[in-house]
Amino acid sequence: MSEPVRHIAVAGAGRMGEGIALAFAQAGLQVSLIDLKARQAHAQADYFATVGRNLEAEAGNLVALGLIGAQQVAPLLARIRLLPLGEGGQALEGCRLVFEAVPEVLEAKREAFAWIDRLVAADTIIASTTSTFLVTELAAMVSAPQRMVNAHWLNPAHLMPLVEVSRSEQTSEAVLAELLATLRGIGKVPVVCNAVAGFIVPRLQALVMNEAARMVEEGVASAEQIDQAVRTGFGLRFSVLGLLEFIDWGGGDILHHASAYLSQHLGERYQAPQSVRDNMAAGRNGLRDGIGFYDYRDMDVPAYRQARLAALVRQLHNTGLAPRLAGDAPVRP
Repeated sequence: MSEPVRHIAVAGAGRMGEGIALAFAQAGLQVSLIDLKARQAHAQADYFATVGRNLEAEAGNLVALGLIGAQQVAPLLARIRLLPLGEGGQALEGCRLVFEAVPEVLEAKREAFAWIDRLVAADTIIASTTSTFLVTELAAMVSAPQRMVNAHWLNPAHLMPLVEVSRSEQTSEAVLAELLATLRGIGKVPVVCNAVAGFIVPRLQALVMNEAARMVEEGVASAEQIDQAVRTGFGLRFSVLGLLEFIDWGGGDILHHASAYLSQHLGERYQAPQSVRDNMAAGRNGLRDGIGFYDYRDMDVPAYRQARLAALVRQLHNTGLAPRLAGDAPVRP
C-alpha cells in the first residue's frame, strides 16, 4: 500500500481548479494550483491576483458559514501555491496525483494531458475533472492509460461531498483504489461509474431540469411554484432516499402503473424501463416483497424504515417544515 497523498497538483487555475484546491487545502494537504496558459509577466500577476481574491472570498464564506474560524483562513490559503506554466513542471515531480481542470474544449484537454504526461512520474495518477468527455477518449491522450480516470466534482467543489469517478477498462485497480481512498480521506463521497456520457448526476439532473422547463412552457405551473414543489417535496425526499431506494420503498408496481398512465398523456419518455417491468413480473416490487433493486430479506426492515424516517424528520426540522400539534412550540431534534 502506497503512502497517503500529501501533495496534489491541479492543472488549470479556473473556478473548478480553485474549488478543488480549496477542498484539499481544507483537509490539510499541500496544493500546487498551476495556470496552464502562458502569459506575460504583468498579465500573469493580474491573473493570479484575481485567483487569490477568489480564494480569499471563498475562505471568507467558509468563515461566514461557520465551517472554519477566522484564524484558520491564513493557514488554509498558505497551503495553496499559485504557479505559472513555467514553474508548474517542478511541482509535478514526485506528485502522486494530478487533476486536470482546463475548459471543456477537446484541444485544451489534449494540450494539458500532453504537458502533464511529459512531466509526471510513471506512477502518477492523472484525473480529469471533465463533465463532458469520456475517460475512454481522454485515456488515449496519455502514454499510460491505466493511470487515467475521470473525477467529476460537483460545484462548489469545496462544499459538495460527491465526486463521480469514471474508469475505463484500462484503468488500473490500484489507481482506482488509491484515488478513492484519497477522496474519502478528505471527506468526499466518491461513487464509481462506467464510461458513459452524463455520468450519474448530470444525466439525472438534465432530465429533471428539462422537464421542469417544459412544465413552465406548457403552463403547468409557474417557475416559482415548481421550484417550491422541488424544495419542499421532491428534494427533501431524495436527500434521504436514493431514487432506486425510493422505487422499492413505494413499490415498483406503483411506478410501473404511473409510468403507463403518464406515457399515454406525456409521451414515451415516461415509459417504465425494462428493469422495472421485469421486477414487477417477477414479484420483486421492493420492501413489501423483500426484494426489488435492493435485497431486504436479511434486513431488519422496521429498523431500516424508522432510520430513514428519522433522517427525513431531521431534514424537516432543518428547513423549519416539521409538522407539530397546533399551539406547540417547534421541537428541535
